[in-house]
Amino acid sequence: MRLCKTVEEVRSFINSVRSEGKTVGLVPTMGYLHQGHLSLMHEAKRRCDVVVVSIFVNPTQFGPNEDYQTYPRDLQRDAGLAAEAGVDAVFAPEVAEMYPPGFSTFVDVAGVSEPLCGASRPGHFRGVATVVTKLFNIVRPDMAFFGQKDFQQVLVIKRLVEDLNMDVRIVDLPIVREADGLALSSRNVYLSEEERKAALVLSRSLSLARQWVAEGEKDIARLKELVVREIRSEPLADIDYVEILSIPHLKQMDVLQDKALLALAVRFGKTRLIDNTVLEA
Repeated sequence: MRLCKTVEEVRSFINSVRSEGKTVGLVPTMGYLHQGHLSLMHEAKRRCDVVVVSIFVNPTQFGPNEDYQTYPRDLQRDAGLAAEAGVDAVFAPEVAEMYPPGFSTFVDVAGVSEPLCGASRPGHFRGVATVVTKLFNIVRPDMAFFGQKDFQQVLVIKRLVEDLNMDVRIVDLPIVREADGLALSSRNVYLSEEERKAALVLSRSLSLARQWVAEGEKDIARLKELVVREIRSEPLADIDYVEILSIPHLKQMDVLQDKALLALAVRFGKTRLIDNTVLEA
């Protein structure tokens, strides 16, 4: 496996495999890899001849009071996991490589980026859209692979690709969970034992919401009320948002008619976790 630290290095690698007629899959990550990331790599390897994984903790998607400085990083560990997964190259640039002095161009995706994490983390999706655009321009993948735990991010990137006529297919894969239901996240390492146990209220509330819908509940306000009540039954849970919005435009609605995204953001101590499920009438 090749470790590329510069744009020039990864472009040279891509040019060489392109000259052999090979297809390229990209798995963008911020590192500290877990089984969710590895599932994306395995699927990329299944569908593409060559797989590139980017490992870059992107500063432009973090707010001023967020965890950019403390976000877990371990490139040696990550490179080993990527190699075991059959990845062909890891692109792990420094910040100055991606945002050199004088950098002043950013990408905004209106509409779908505005609710949920867009409202509670101003500027977050501007940073996401910008770095993903750069990665697509650098790697020029045929396919790019993302996890549905960041469901809104997937919708933002699909909108970006469609609006800017980018020649890449976005593949999104289901959330990978621990045996007890907790969605895998690099930020789970922040949780104390007590907080991790408390965080199970997220997957439990999502499961209950699906059950309520299956039993015939379609009133959005009532569903939200029930989910909020379940989360607040856990004393350590501090709700950022609970929303049920249309797919794919993430608009408010009163009654569940087709498919909708139930999205949660909840803090346990200093750790903010997100989770979601699709509700189907």
